[in-house]
Formats: sequence, C-alpha cells, structure tokens
Amino acid sequence: MNNIYKSIYNEIKKFKIIYIARHIGPDPDAFGSQMALKKSIKLTFPEKEVYAVGASVSRFKYFGKTDKVENYDYENGLLIVTDTPDNRRVDIDNFLNFKHVIKIDHHPKVDTFGEIEYIKDTASSASELVYNILDNTKLKIDSEIAGDLYAGIVSDTNRFLFNTTNETFDLVSRIIKKYKIDIETLYRKVYAKPLCEVRLMGHIASALKVDKNGFASIEIDDDVIASLGCDLSAVSNMINDFNNINEILVWAFVSFDQKNKLFKVNIRSRGPVINDIAAKYHGGGHKYASGVRTETKENVELLLKELSNACKEFKEGESKDGSN
Repeated sequence: MNNIYKSIYNEIKKFKIIYIARHIGPDPDAFGSQMALKKSIKLTFPEKEVYAVGASVSRFKYFGKTDKVENYDYENGLLIVTDTPDNRRVDIDNFLNFKHVIKIDHHPKVDTFGEIEYIKDTASSASELVYNILDNTKLKIDSEIAGDLYAGIVSDTNRFLFNTTNETFDLVSRIIKKYKIDIETLYRKVYAKPLCEVRLMGHIASALKVDKNGFASIEIDDDVIASLGCDLSAVSNMINDFNNINEILVWAFVSFDQKNKLFKVNIRSRGPVINDIAAKYHGGGHKYASGVRTETKENVELLLKELSNACKEFKEGESKDGSN
C-alpha cells in the first residue's frame, strides 16, 4: 500500500466523526469526489458518523444530498477537503478551527493545510485521486460510488478533452469494466440541461464581446439570469460549452453573487496560460481553466485587461514561431 494511501486510510479508520467538504460553487467533480468518499467510508465503517457538507445544488441531486450539521466537533472530528487548493474557498463553517485535516486535490498548490496532503496536479480530477485511494486501500467501492467518481472525471475533463492522461483512460476503463457503469444513463444525468439554461446560453452567445486579440467576455446580469428562470450556478456550468470557437482564445464569464457580495469570474483558455493571472486576483485553478472571486469591479476590469493582453502576447509568440 502506497504511503499516502496508507496514511489517509489510517486517519479515516481512527476517527469516529468525519466531515467531507469541497469548494464553494461546486461542480460535478467536487460533488463526485465528496459524495463517493462519504459513501465509501460509510460502506466500510457503518458505525462512523460521516457528513458531506456544503451548499447543495439542485441540478447535481443525482449525487445525493449534503448533510446539515448544527455543531461541528472541531477538536475531535476529522475533516477531509477535496478539490480545493486554497483555504478561502472551503465550503464549511470556521474551517481553520479544525484540528485534524486531510487535503485531496488536483490543482496546483496554493495554500498548505492539513496534516496529510495528497496533491497531484497532473491528475484529471479530484475524483481520480479519490478512486486511487479507494482502489489502493480497504475502503469499499460499489457501482454507485464508482458512478459518482466516473461522473466527476468525465465532467472535469469535459469528456476527456482536458487534463487527460493514459492513467485517466486506464482508470476509467477499469471502472467501467469492474463496476458495469451504464455510460449512456450517466451521461444523461451529467449533461441534461433545463430549457432555461439553453436560453441563457443563447443570450451569452449573442451578447459575448470578442476583441481583436481573441479574448471574449460577458458580464451576465442577475436580472437576465432570473428572467430566464436560472440560478447563478448555471453560468459556471456552461462555460465549457464555448470551447472550440475559431475566433476565441480565452473567454471569461462575469457574474455577481448577491449573497456574498462578490464578482465571480469563470475563465477558460485554448492556449494562453491563465491560472497565474487569476492568482494575482486571489483566484486560481488550472493552466487553462481558472476562476476568480473579487469584491470590486475595478479588479474585474483589470483582470479582463490582463487576459486580453495574454491573448495578444500568445498570438505574437505564435507568429514569431511561424505557427500561423
């Protein structure tokens, strides 16, 4: 048993109360890794109290419900955080009060937190890392758990277009074969969209501003989202649908989170590295898929300007290399 897998398993085995958290504004990988880990621990150790915490999202209800916890045992409970590189984005009350923390993440490292950190930024997803843990320890897996992890992997790679290695394909091949995953049914759950989101997608496509550098952006008004019957999470969930547009290298969707009084910027790229730019504004993520949350419109404008400049520099670099 690999030392990191053994260490994580031994910690899980030791604690009676376990909380599993992930980042705010969760996506299918965050839910898949979180819920699969909870289900596996409960399946292996039925006597343990295991809670999956954080905000729920109705469109991801196929993963199961998150748990409402009134009083956390910060001293004696174990907290496992998946799919979250920085402590500001952990979706749990008073995160820094927990004494015992494990971090499982596939993003480039931002903050150090947790007595044990399993970080592999070349992995496709947090779900891939959770599967590795389950597959290499005595933690149990059934078809439901395997399905949650497959959904997380397929979503975070955008059906194996991004962050996908031969290890990823080997892993999903084993999952499909061993646990008899019904891919067609699972894909319907992951990719089915309500009509309101299709209409929102049409609004974004028609209103998207594209500059001469190949940078596209849109600020999506709350009133527009509400008028179409959507919620804020819909904006984040459809950004990958704008990949492979010839005229666009980098694109950013800006929305305003009224509850937390923050501007939320989702960013994707087909060339320029964007996570280092996002990090300047207290955001981050992967080289070609990042996000920022900021309190000021001024920071949003500065961020968008930098992203446009990154497109310009990328195109100039391609020209010098004779790529065009």
